[in-house]
Amino acid sequence: MLLKTIAHIETCFATKFGVPRQAGIVQTPGRIVFEPEYRVAEAVRGLEGFDYIWLIWQFSKAVRDDWSPTVRPPRLGGNQRMGVFATRSPFRPNALGLSAVKLDRIEHDPQLGPVLYITGADLMDGTPIYDIKPYLPYTDSHAEARSGFATCPADTLLEVTCENALIKKMPQPLRQPLIDVLSHDPRPQYQHDPDRIYGMQFSGFEVKFRADGNQLIVVNIEQIP
Repeated sequence: MLLKTIAHIETCFATKFGVPRQAGIVQTPGRIVFEPEYRVAEAVRGLEGFDYIWLIWQFSKAVRDDWSPTVRPPRLGGNQRMGVFATRSPFRPNALGLSAVKLDRIEHDPQLGPVLYITGADLMDGTPIYDIKPYLPYTDSHAEARSGFATCPADTLLEVTCENALIKKMPQPLRQPLIDVLSHDPRPQYQHDPDRIYGMQFSGFEVKFRADGNQLIVVNIEQIP
């Protein structure tokens, strides 16, 4: 089966570092722009009536020819192996991802056709989208379902400290989303060096920070030329 790319998503995340570990954890903004062939208003008729949508997409930076039946989930510290089909690892036979995101609105652009404005995506900027489906809460949500080894929350929120002079470098609508992303600790879960400075690209800015215990301190924010 040949999959066709129907759209690409635009998000705040230019690299994998800093991307939320699951959809919906952080309400960062994004938009979905259809490929020219699919810029047809009729194709999204009725979609405005749904609050959430499913995205089927590709882990475009994790495509490989071979595959492994087991992976090391970061949630388990990277020390235990689990079956690839028992995880959401990007290193899968077909490198496909599935995310439920909030659909804020649909705007019809004269050149781009219908553009979907969303929040809560766990996708890198430029990720190809293969399909979009409406989220149905009466069948897609199962509050009583077991979560296997992922029962406990994946993240302990960190207290983020950022001087006013630094955070004001960010556009107002992006300030709180940035703080939220940082509070979920973007570092690899096996790294805990309090003196290490990390750099994360976020919506055209280079954000540098360090973390010690439950504290995360932003040390610099600069716009990327």
